[in-house]
Amino acid sequence: MLVKNISAYGGSERLIEALTSTGRKELYPPQVLAVKAGLLQNRESFVVAAPTASGKTLVAEMAALKLFFEGRGKTLYLVPLRALAREKYEDLSKKYQKNGIRMAQSTGDYDRADPWLYHADFIISTNEKMDSLIRHHTPWLKDIGLVVADEVHLLGDRSRGPTLEVVLTCLRGTNPGLRLIALSATIPNATEIAEWLGAWLVESDWRPVPLREGVYCHDAIIFNDGTVTWVQRESDVDVVDLACQTIRDSGQALVFVNTRKATETVARKALAFVAGALSNQEKESLKKLSEQIVKGSLEPTHVCKRLAECVLNGVAFHHAGITSSQRRLIEDSFRSHKIKLVAATTTLAMGLNLPSRRVIIRDWLRYESGMGMLPIPVIEIKQMSGRAGRPGFDKYGEAVIVARNRTDEKHLFENYITGKPENINSQLANQSALRTHILASIAGGFARNRIELMDFLGKTFCAHQKGADYLSSITDDVLSFLETEEMIVSHDGGFMATRFGRRVSELYIDPLTGLIIRDALHQSKEKEVFPFLHMIARTPDMRVLSLKKTDFEEMLNIFHAHADRLLIPDEEKYPLEDTLSELKTACALMKWIEETPEDRIVGHFGIGPGDLRTLVELSEWLLYSAGEIARIFRLKEAEKILFLLRTRVLYGVKEELLPLVALRGIGRVRARNLFKSGYMSLKDVQETTAEELAKIPTIGKAIAEDIKSQVQSPVDAQ
Repeated sequence: MLVKNISAYGGSERLIEALTSTGRKELYPPQVLAVKAGLLQNRESFVVAAPTASGKTLVAEMAALKLFFEGRGKTLYLVPLRALAREKYEDLSKKYQKNGIRMAQSTGDYDRADPWLYHADFIISTNEKMDSLIRHHTPWLKDIGLVVADEVHLLGDRSRGPTLEVVLTCLRGTNPGLRLIALSATIPNATEIAEWLGAWLVESDWRPVPLREGVYCHDAIIFNDGTVTWVQRESDVDVVDLACQTIRDSGQALVFVNTRKATETVARKALAFVAGALSNQEKESLKKLSEQIVKGSLEPTHVCKRLAECVLNGVAFHHAGITSSQRRLIEDSFRSHKIKLVAATTTLAMGLNLPSRRVIIRDWLRYESGMGMLPIPVIEIKQMSGRAGRPGFDKYGEAVIVARNRTDEKHLFENYITGKPENINSQLANQSALRTHILASIAGGFARNRIELMDFLGKTFCAHQKGADYLSSITDDVLSFLETEEMIVSHDGGFMATRFGRRVSELYIDPLTGLIIRDALHQSKEKEVFPFLHMIARTPDMRVLSLKKTDFEEMLNIFHAHADRLLIPDEEKYPLEDTLSELKTACALMKWIEETPEDRIVGHFGIGPGDLRTLVELSEWLLYSAGEIARIFRLKEAEKILFLLRTRVLYGVKEELLPLVALRGIGRVRARNLFKSGYMSLKDVQETTAEELAKIPTIGKAIAEDIKSQVQSPVDAQ
């Protein structure tokens, strides 16, 4: 269907003009199905289930454009990851800001209502941030006319699903007449999700680039269309041979493996083979990119240098251990065809939008904590496979799973190539998820008694699948827990949140995190910072570092050295291994605030720079939350310590550098260089010249002038 033809289905001239201005002339089949089903006639909500790159997003964009041009409210676009929010914001801004649409994204601070979003027409947010905004009773929520839920199949994800489910339930309950467009890959029970949302279902298996799926074994790929492709042996690594075959044919390859170490191994094994296929122009471009990776950090680590070496040769590894800026650089360079091969972990597949000629899945087993090696769900394998085929560049895409032997080959064909993805099932009915969302419902005034609470829970996807009674007993357990821990109190036949419970909900932390912090702060008599770092490491909101065999003796010694000062209730029987993992996490943070070089930290603790960034970000938030809890209970000494500790963690500095790191653009390396050069306070900086500052290592002329511009007004001596 031509774009201009949507006028017959409710498309206005302005809408058609907006679409054609982006270069869009024709609609894809799934988009045609949605239009013909009444998308542009304000008919109900829609669930669009179709393969990757089939144009699902444009369905949501058309509904959003119609809403904007008719002046009927805001569009809220929900995504599961911050990286996807950034990507979506940049893409939609480029396409539609010229039409006067005010775009905004909100993904960060969970203790802010972001009132500035009132002026936006199109808001892109993560599910978690939106959950936080709902808890803060953000006034502009009532102005939302359309909600787009991207990756709605993540309702079945244990960690992310409950939040998405509750957000959609809340928004539908508080905004009468709200329209919802849910986007998903093809899933067996899409009809069930559509029924829950009261939505029309648009299903399609159409793809802009045909996809062939196959299994590789003994030098040959057997595809599901019956064809066989032989792969020439060039190296001693199957995935390298599979990738090089595509790269020699001007394609790109994406390799999925199950460990970070494996991503680096694959990338390094492929170096020489890929480099040989590069033109001189490509090599020059990659050289600049490689230099950018190293120069982009004042503290380049060994991981950073290994990545730069790989990029220099047209390959890259991609995992949570590298920084978000490095991941973004790799993704952008792959999309612009500079990098030819990316080896990524299977756990990051959801967050990748990297179409390539050939997707190679080496590992179909993955380690799950406490359960060992388990098969990756079919739906995840299909998500990875869906990356194959670059619209506009490839005539076809290929997804290849690597088998170790003929037995594996048969199993992989039956389970993954011809197998169906699993049904999406609600993950709301667990104590961790429910205690968080039940407290939020009571604290936010959405449910004032058990009847109202069960009425709310009765509208969730969990209740739709299993019946409202299924949640009854676990709800009573959660209510009893929250009341016992004085987060809620009985009041006039119902419940109301205490000041403590309300603040925990607003801070967007697990109620159990709030309790651990509360009890530890009441117990604290120390002025040392290490016990406070261990305190936040004990919370369920912290991602503790895994304990390796080589860590055990060192952490055990630290435990005995600090046992009498750790903020753990005396009566608590705690697994030693968990305590040692938490101590390892606290020790890494301690090294960070003592200004230990980043490379030494990541090397000693066996983590990546990206892990350290995540640890710092989480710790800063938990220390802020701890400070707020200390304020509620008027623990002024603890509040003061936590404020300083939070700032030290944020910048990774000793206390003496806090005045200097307050300057914009001055991180811990430059601050320490200033301090060493005799500039120990803002007054010292104010009294010198930009020329003198420029002589200090890592400062330079531009930064020196910026520093001086920040300290022009009089400051107190520090």
